[in-house]
Amino acid sequence: MQQMSNSSSITQFLLLAFADTRELQLWHFCLFLGIYLAALLGNVLIIITIACDHHLHTPMYFFLLNLSILDLGSISTTVPKAMANSLWDIRAISYSGCVAQVFLFIFLFGAEYSLLTIMSYDRYVAIFKPLHYGTLLGSRACVHMAAAAWGAGFLAALLHTANTFSLPLCQDNAVDQFFCEIPQILKLSCSDSYLREVGLLVFGACLASGCFVFIVVSYVQIFRAVLRIPSEQGRHKAFSTCLPHLAVVSLFISTGMFSSLKPPSISSPSLDLVVSLLYAVVPLALNPLIYSLRNQQLKDAMWKVITGWFSEAMNSSSPSS
Repeated sequence: MQQMSNSSSITQFLLLAFADTRELQLWHFCLFLGIYLAALLGNVLIIITIACDHHLHTPMYFFLLNLSILDLGSISTTVPKAMANSLWDIRAISYSGCVAQVFLFIFLFGAEYSLLTIMSYDRYVAIFKPLHYGTLLGSRACVHMAAAAWGAGFLAALLHTANTFSLPLCQDNAVDQFFCEIPQILKLSCSDSYLREVGLLVFGACLASGCFVFIVVSYVQIFRAVLRIPSEQGRHKAFSTCLPHLAVVSLFISTGMFSSLKPPSISSPSLDLVVSLLYAVVPLALNPLIYSLRNQQLKDAMWKVITGWFSEAMNSSSPSS
């Protein structure tokens, strides 16, 4: 490890290796490959199903389509590089590659959290004001809200990335994480100017807390309203449209909070690696499964798409008469 006088002299960073032995590295590659393919298949299937089935052209599924695109982009930002490192037994990532990874990670995760907040409002309106649902969440309003979510993520990514990589980095170039993560890069800083980025992180945490409070209040009101529905079938239908989103939100927020609030005293490279996997990989791979298992309408539409593909493949492979 060579000492760096400033960030301009750094041409690459060294990411945390998963294991020292070749067998474990290949095992990690296979594990990440399975997770990535599952996330890829699930999210692509949701995107195609919603795009092709006109019955799913509603605000809820429009937001779900955006969520799947964000999930796909998020997991593609970190996992393929980790797979390549494990497969080829390397650790290096270029300076520009690290910048791009930080920007895309914050952009997509910020947009996803904003979108999950909007989706809770969508469920609130659907339960409390069903007669005004089409008016309050028309196509133009949905596009504007989705664009606001993407824009919020882009702005956060621009601020954090520009501020982080403007800091002088005079420690070594080893990042104790399997991808470029801002807290790990800040550890390489050699001046008090890193406090600017800490201030941005605190400000972002305050905004995230506001979104969290909005989601909690929305679901408290939703559950109070659903429990007042007289028929059991009506309650079940209402819960079935809300529980997948609530499960995704809970998984996303709980893993993120555990990563952020973990005491420094128990910090270690191995634990940090496990925690980062919990919030940066696991939710993105499980989101399609949660939605497809809990939403009967989506499951039926997916089955139609799959059987349609299978029928077309059979017809194209059969000899023409």
